[in-house]
Amino acid sequence: MSKFWNSKINSATPYVAGEQPGPGQKVIKLNTNENPYPPSPKVREVLDNFDIADLRLYPNTGSDIVRDAVAKVYGLRRENVFVGNGSDEVLALCWQTFFEKEYNTGKSVLVPDISYSFYPVFSSFYDVRCEAVPLREGFFIDPDDYCGRDCCGIAVANPNAPTARLMPLDDIRRILDANPDVPVLVDEAYADFAEGYTSAASLIKEYKNLIVVMTLSKSYSLAGIRMGFAMGDEELITGLTMARDSFNSYPGDRVAQKVAEAAILDRDYWEKTRQAIIATRKWVSSELASLGFELTDSQANFVWAKPPEQIDAQTLYNNLKSKGILIRYFNKPVINEYLRITVGTDDEMKALINAIREEL
Repeated sequence: MSKFWNSKINSATPYVAGEQPGPGQKVIKLNTNENPYPPSPKVREVLDNFDIADLRLYPNTGSDIVRDAVAKVYGLRRENVFVGNGSDEVLALCWQTFFEKEYNTGKSVLVPDISYSFYPVFSSFYDVRCEAVPLREGFFIDPDDYCGRDCCGIAVANPNAPTARLMPLDDIRRILDANPDVPVLVDEAYADFAEGYTSAASLIKEYKNLIVVMTLSKSYSLAGIRMGFAMGDEELITGLTMARDSFNSYPGDRVAQKVAEAAILDRDYWEKTRQAIIATRKWVSSELASLGFELTDSQANFVWAKPPEQIDAQTLYNNLKSKGILIRYFNKPVINEYLRITVGTDDEMKALINAIREEL
């Protein structure tokens, strides 16, 4: 705390990101859900051919080449796409744009009680009342819990994090049908790793209150450039643009825009790496289950696993860390019995399994 901070900052509880290794520290990093494979080769071509003289000029304010690439992939128009510095910034702008401050309506935004921990952080910071809706047994989101509620909005991650559970598209449709007068946000950061799932973006032309948020950090291997996007009705996108332009008219730099466009449009490479991660996820899930772990049916690029009785989650987390393997442990009720493990390369996951066997 500081006497120079305002009351908002003095009372803030910021998000705590996954641990980052120190300079030169060699670890197997399975704690922040990064893609284990490099970006598309098209990204290298962009960087090799980029004219450094262009950096003296401001970038396109709307990141229009990225918007056009996203629109092409999802069958939308440029006007249905908004681009920001990572999906976290996009989510923050959604909170500012769509969810009413609690002293205006007294209503809450509904979010799952076990989900992306940025949601309550955003809510507190932007004075939005947040109601945590309990997950059902087995970490399932029940759409009925979000129907018939007097709320100011709804936000769900699909697949959910850290549980890796996927809601069927029909469940999202049920929530939308039951809440036509409030914004419904679907955070699809991990949706590209879900087998057979059609993005909720397919519903945008049907529901004017739907906003879908995605990131380039996961399935596109671009966590280092900080770029994400939202898709929705043109009216929603206009609102996000107004919020962004109130403090930063140039959110996407020139290099990031070119890199993002190249990665998004290289569908063959995207599919190849996506399928590789799915295959490795299935293998490591089977291996962990054979060792006595309890797992959800992961549809993300990580697994959510409860260790067998002979070792608790925190002890296993610490022991693996001492061996140079970083995974994610959450010291919170209910989920403190589980570990979130990013799907890495086949070699990384084999090393993980061997290290776990030594602990059991």
